[in-house]
Amino acid sequence: MSITTGETFTDVVGSPYYVAPEVLRKNYGQECDVWSAGVIIYILLSGVPPFWDETEQGIFEQVLKGELDFISEPWPSISESAKDLVRKMLVRDPKKRLTAHEVLCHPWVQVGGVAPDKPLDSAVLSRLKQFSAMNRLKKIAIRVIAENMSEEEIAGLKEMFRMIDADNSGQITLEELKKGLERVGSVLKDSEITWLMQAADIDNSGTIDYGEFIAAMLHLNKVQKEDHLFAAFNYFDKDGSGYITKDELQQACQQFGLQEDHLDDIIREADKDNDGRIDYSEFVAMMQDTDFGKKGI
Repeated sequence: MSITTGETFTDVVGSPYYVAPEVLRKNYGQECDVWSAGVIIYILLSGVPPFWDETEQGIFEQVLKGELDFISEPWPSISESAKDLVRKMLVRDPKKRLTAHEVLCHPWVQVGGVAPDKPLDSAVLSRLKQFSAMNRLKKIAIRVIAENMSEEEIAGLKEMFRMIDADNSGQITLEELKKGLERVGSVLKDSEITWLMQAADIDNSGTIDYGEFIAAMLHLNKVQKEDHLFAAFNYFDKDGSGYITKDELQQACQQFGLQEDHLDDIIREADKDNDGRIDYSEFVAMMQDTDFGKKGI
């Protein structure tokens, strides 16, 4: 379908993450394409959609009322000019939104403009570093959460994986990770890339599979949703006792091919009441604490 200047439409069409507010209000014209392009730029820069929720209706409500996040990683390292462009493309009032011509004339887009020649530090690198700092309990929990997420919830991450998985094997090798990070402007020593690789390679297979990549890339505010946390806790709590014990953590490590040493230390770190096991409230506190697990255990 093509839209010409001045035409308006009333049918609600388009993917939930990319749909413009005026489309949901059933009165829209060609300005909705600028909104969708702004969503795409936001995803390319950060790896996540600007507006998301766990249901289609929830996504629509976020599109209509949600706040743009320019605080979480990797936004602090992204230029003000890039953020200015995205903000102006995602203005809810189509009359105040940039036109396609104004987007092309924006300093960040212009050849020789203010966009850096060196690509921006990527969501891939920042989230790999974040994931590498977590202990095994938190890594497994996030992997379990990732496996239970819908295609819509991980929008953008599948394309990231495909971009790095150059031979489409379904596995990211060390060399592919190195080249992928180079493409986004990251200059790391081979030893540092190997360290990031090992951190994301939960089952120690020597490669990062799709599930491991999605787990490492998940935005933490998705991980911290109540229903995701409850499902992950129940994965560990095999006997339904309401506690994660050392034996249950050992079983989970075996299922994911992880080393089973230092389990007492992992339990102790989350076990605030020192009863030798982790209850649900302790598990939630651990998952919501962004500094938890940075002991390399």
